[in-house]
Amino acid sequence: MKFRTIIHQIHLWLGLLSGAIVVVLAITGCILAFEQEIKLFIHSDRYYVAEVKEQKLPMSELKAIAEGAFPWETKARRVEISGDPQRNYVFRSMKINADAWTYWGYYEYYVRVYVDPYSGEVVYVEDAKKDFFELVLNLHRRLWLGEKIGKPITGYATLILLVVLVSGLFIWVPRKLNKKSVKWMFLVKKTRNIKRLNFDFHKVAGFYTLIPLILICYSAMIWGFKGLDKSVLCLLNGNREEVKTAVVTPNVIFSIDRVTDHIWNHIDSILDIQNKVYFSFPRTATGYFNVEIVHADKHYQSDKFNFNPYSGAQMDATLAGAARLGWGTRLRNMNYDLHTGSILGFSGRIIYLFVGLIAAMLPITGFIIWWRKKK
Repeated sequence: MKFRTIIHQIHLWLGLLSGAIVVVLAITGCILAFEQEIKLFIHSDRYYVAEVKEQKLPMSELKAIAEGAFPWETKARRVEISGDPQRNYVFRSMKINADAWTYWGYYEYYVRVYVDPYSGEVVYVEDAKKDFFELVLNLHRRLWLGEKIGKPITGYATLILLVVLVSGLFIWVPRKLNKKSVKWMFLVKKTRNIKRLNFDFHKVAGFYTLIPLILICYSAMIWGFKGLDKSVLCLLNGNREEVKTAVVTPNVIFSIDRVTDHIWNHIDSILDIQNKVYFSFPRTATGYFNVEIVHADKHYQSDKFNFNPYSGAQMDATLAGAARLGWGTRLRNMNYDLHTGSILGFSGRIIYLFVGLIAAMLPITGFIIWWRKKK
């Protein structure tokens, strides 16, 4: 059997094997592309404050208000804050069952509480487990089948897609290269022949979306396979491990509320309107306050800080583009932005939206090609 025939068979059967899952992943990815913008438009009443005032309430007080609004007796794990002074704070708490087989068992509970930072009013209490976009996100990541079943399926489907894309590139190059064949490598021929149109679209659209789809596959596999993630980090960081400073109990211990307010006042003073902050509270006695400041909605341009929970002193700081960061860590920080297209800003997400739509069509057009040949 010739090499080209072997590549063609690999492309065909792996494409048929993973096609249905790829369609689901692509469509759900498209739905999630502009999740934040859609939510801000549809639910503006819960995201925006009624009135911007000069003074906000202390973070410790807002946290206590949010925890009092949780349907269950639980602690706030994180609060999401926009640098825009018109936005409410979003506190959340969740409990995950990693052994569950379905989406409904995966989240034992997941609650978001929207709080006006000026008045302390609880604007909305959301059962995030029932949120449409959360359902779509879990379908995208786990097919609603839980962490142990769904995640490996989507992970290996993505790996198979990567092989299909690379094999498709070999098939895309015609057996005989001449002026005419090269022209139709890049263009869809105008014809009324539906069979030819379908074939050309599959071939040409697959080529033009190849690079972004490879980036999407790579970033998804980094999340899906811990071994790959560690290997890339180790290889590009030169076997250098980045160790976090351990929490040390100081001689003078301040109250948790005082520490919370001290840390937040410092962070709040350096924010601008384009920033987004993920402010995470300690979960254990040896845990720390973790703060991530995302600049212009690009996660690879985020600054991360750890603070001592007893004194409020800064323990670690990982600044975007810091010279001490290994190349593996830098690439890892880009993972979300590579997967969503936000590495190129808003225009990148628009490009990825069209890439996702084409990705959903490629398995369908490929199946049609195979089915017509079979008949």
